[in-house]
Amino acid sequence: MRLDDERESTNFEVQDGRGGGLGGGLGGGLGLLLPLIGSCFGCGGIVVVLIVLAVMGVNPLSLMSGAGQMPQSGKVSRDAAKLTDIQHWSLKVLGSTERVWEQAFQEAGQQYRPTVLSFYSQSGSSGCGAAQSAMGPFYCPNDGKVYLDTDFFTELQQRFGAPGDFAQAYVIAHEVGHHVQDLEGTLGQVNKQQRAVSEEEGNALQVRVELQADCYAGVWAKRTGLMEPGDLEEGMKAAQAIGDDTLQKAAGRRPVPESFTHGSSEQRMNWLRKGLDSGDPARCDTFKGA
Repeated sequence: MRLDDERESTNFEVQDGRGGGLGGGLGGGLGLLLPLIGSCFGCGGIVVVLIVLAVMGVNPLSLMSGAGQMPQSGKVSRDAAKLTDIQHWSLKVLGSTERVWEQAFQEAGQQYRPTVLSFYSQSGSSGCGAAQSAMGPFYCPNDGKVYLDTDFFTELQQRFGAPGDFAQAYVIAHEVGHHVQDLEGTLGQVNKQQRAVSEEEGNALQVRVELQADCYAGVWAKRTGLMEPGDLEEGMKAAQAIGDDTLQKAAGRRPVPESFTHGSSEQRMNWLRKGLDSGDPARCDTFKGA
């Protein structure tokens, strides 16, 4: 992507890594976190919590009733001079999402409120509970922030075979897509619906949330005007690598569609491409007919 001339977003913070742990453990900390994540990018051991649980045969919705303890926050810096190169690069991606979504919201007669990108290393804290690098990037609607350990990008390339700057930018754009869903009220509506339906139906709703975020990432990519030859292939490769069916096969399990929480590889690629082809958020209604 041609990001050299893109402005860096000023909406960021850097945690010092002294945030708390997962509180009451799997049934506690995750019980608090999972229903509030808007949600994770979708890569296992990249490792996104919802996918990892699905691969392990644990339904995330079954953990949502646990009460976890909020972690203690460490120091937070907003000094741009202390950022790493990859953090500066990430803020250029975030700046491009702000430019795109501000325009899209204006076209709809609305005002876009930017998210904040919270960098942490290994561990940190969020408005949804503990932030752990094993969870991968995620969005927390409680505080409206995207959480990212940039070491995730190495996992994306080495473990999942999805290299390239566009694949990395897609990660951030997907999480910003969840922020857009939050502003639209979609996340709150889905969370309410999930509490009233079966686990299988709740999973199906979560898949629609994730696929719409993929489509929104495609809309962002189309509207930036920053794509270069090869970017589309990088995006498709990343979307294919993080499909639930692909991850379950990689874990030695037979894919079980009823347990999917992010969508199959084919679904993720199709919705990313739909956003890329149209550049129109209105074409991203994954809930139509639901």
